[in-house]
Amino acid sequence: MNMFRHLALAGVLITLSTTGFAASPLPRFYGDAPDNHHPWTIHDPNRPQPAVVTPGTFSTQEQPGKPPSDAKVLFDGTSLSKWEADEGVGIPTKWIIKNGAMECVPGSGFIRTKETFGDCQLHVEWAAPTKVEGESQGRGNSGVFLMGLVEVQVLDNFNNPTYADGFASSVYGQHPPMANALRPSGEFQVYDIVFRRPIYRGGKLIDPGYVTVFVNGVLVQDHAIIEGVTGHMARTKPAPFPDQGALKLQDHGNPVRYRNIWYRELPPRIVEGSTDGYLTTSATLAKRKQIAASIRADAATLKNDADILPEMLRWMESLVYEKNSEASKRVKQLSGQYVASLKDLAPDKLAAKKNEVKSVRDAFRYLAKFKILSENYAAKAALEQIVKDQGWDKKQP
Repeated sequence: MNMFRHLALAGVLITLSTTGFAASPLPRFYGDAPDNHHPWTIHDPNRPQPAVVTPGTFSTQEQPGKPPSDAKVLFDGTSLSKWEADEGVGIPTKWIIKNGAMECVPGSGFIRTKETFGDCQLHVEWAAPTKVEGESQGRGNSGVFLMGLVEVQVLDNFNNPTYADGFASSVYGQHPPMANALRPSGEFQVYDIVFRRPIYRGGKLIDPGYVTVFVNGVLVQDHAIIEGVTGHMARTKPAPFPDQGALKLQDHGNPVRYRNIWYRELPPRIVEGSTDGYLTTSATLAKRKQIAASIRADAATLKNDADILPEMLRWMESLVYEKNSEASKRVKQLSGQYVASLKDLAPDKLAAKKNEVKSVRDAFRYLAKFKILSENYAAKAALEQIVKDQGWDKKQP
């Protein structure tokens, strides 16, 4: 059974019949070639596809929502098996579960996850007591401690002012929230937090880390720089962070409730080896070398004396990422064969290949444009001449 290989260089789509090669409708080399800081072409079909994640559902006051499919659930309203007291490993917490929520028992101490993790998207829902008691920091006080080190404040600030850097959803002592988006006391509040920990290397700060917070869907912390471990009264001093830590919830003497707690691990940043974004020259060239090797390995599987075009184009594609003697030799050999096969065709057979020939010509133009092959490369010149001789470069009336 024939399958179809769709290739487009310089933005022109070529459909090539072949066998045993997965169909791909995506254009090749549709945009600018890689450079010293970007290993991928623009709109590069070789770039990995995003992971498929089934979205969750939104919560209501009566019912917590469903987490996304790749979330790691820390509390689903039924068990505290993933939690322990902050006093030590394996010590049971004295917090309780009531009506699908975990509730702080005042005086019992912090609660923490048995699991440790670092950069994450974290979802936490909390509710202050319905009965309003106290004021300022004395009303519905708790805290979400990322890695046990950075506190996003939990506090009943509905009609209850306090110092700005201790407000609900503040990065405690560092960043006040941009807005007070709390619902009335007793209702569940929704925190969606994006956390990137500080990164040090050899004691030197590489990336300070950031916190982004949405409260009930309202952005209140916008990529706020982490100045270090948060604390009370004392100004923060930057210091190295571990790679992972437990999530902690604070006992501040108020029976605050929590439900629907889950997180999603985040991919590494560029400083940790990610190949998405603006990279260093060395990281870019290393990734380009890796991509080129993968494409060359694929090209080697496409050898087919009856149809050399898919293999030739794949070898050509590899040169966009890295100059390589093996690939260059193979492109020269196959392109020579391809041009010769065109010259041997009867006029009607050649006419039937008009779109293919023009597209392959455009592929060589793309490589010449980015100085991957020379402007006067033999196959390119020959294809330009064939197109000209056939009048295919002229606008149709």
